[in-house]
Amino acid sequence: MNSVEYKKPVVIAEAGCNHKGEMEIAKELIRTAALCRADVIKFQKRCNRELLTGEQYDAPHPNPVHAYGETYGEHREYLEFDLSEHEELKRYCEELGITYSTSVWDLTSAKEIASLEPKFIKIPSACNNHKQMLDWLCDHYPGEIHVSLGMTTRAEEEALMELFERKGRNRDLVLYVCTSGYPVPFPDVCLLEIERVREAYGSRIKDVAFSGHHLGIAVDIAAYTLGASIIERHYTLDRTWKGTDHAASLEADGIRKLKRNLTAVYEALNVKSREILAIEEEQRRKLKYRHH
Repeated sequence: MNSVEYKKPVVIAEAGCNHKGEMEIAKELIRTAALCRADVIKFQKRCNRELLTGEQYDAPHPNPVHAYGETYGEHREYLEFDLSEHEELKRYCEELGITYSTSVWDLTSAKEIASLEPKFIKIPSACNNHKQMLDWLCDHYPGEIHVSLGMTTRAEEEALMELFERKGRNRDLVLYVCTSGYPVPFPDVCLLEIERVREAYGSRIKDVAFSGHHLGIAVDIAAYTLGASIIERHYTLDRTWKGTDHAASLEADGIRKLKRNLTAVYEALNVKSREILAIEEEQRRKLKYRHH
């Protein structure tokens, strides 16, 4: 018998920067995610001067068709909301009964978002070795800390775990199995990493999650049955919009179906409570072969 303890599935609609820097689109993303029964909507926060070198900031966008500014720095600033705007988004989420969260990419952003006291803060794969930021969050932010494990070596994984255990914060840690690519072909999704992470760390952390950048929603159902109770998917209102994340995102109907299907699987994952269920009694009387 599989030793997974099936918790109620949690769906995170990762809006990231798919609002195109516009507050009205961000609010529409929140409204739509709430209507689709997503549990959480997540944004991103970057302090671009801290995150990028001067050279990176002033360079042109590597894919100009997706650029929102003359330079990469201008492009990133255009897509950024300030702290008061994040506060407004969090308030709007609370009005609509959906949990607000944000991924933070640097220490300044971590401090700013921690001041809003969200239920959890996410560390993207790109920053899961940013020791200074992780140290600060462990010491000053009391909520859950969710960390993605894309593009991460086993040694980096162990160092991350060691840091959280040393700080006494491992019970607030949620680890996300993830492959960093947009979109990720199915052979690179590597779903069985969920079992590996569960076996290695499951008893020491709060939860195991799955963050997917693949197409469709079949893989997410399998991820849940393998033991990832939190499923995060990139989410947009229109996959054809300008920007590199839209094509690897689910639209509203995808989020709705994902939540519906995960809930159905959650309800179905049990063993028969008795040999012949009540629903089978009538069929047994009618259909079962009788020995003569």
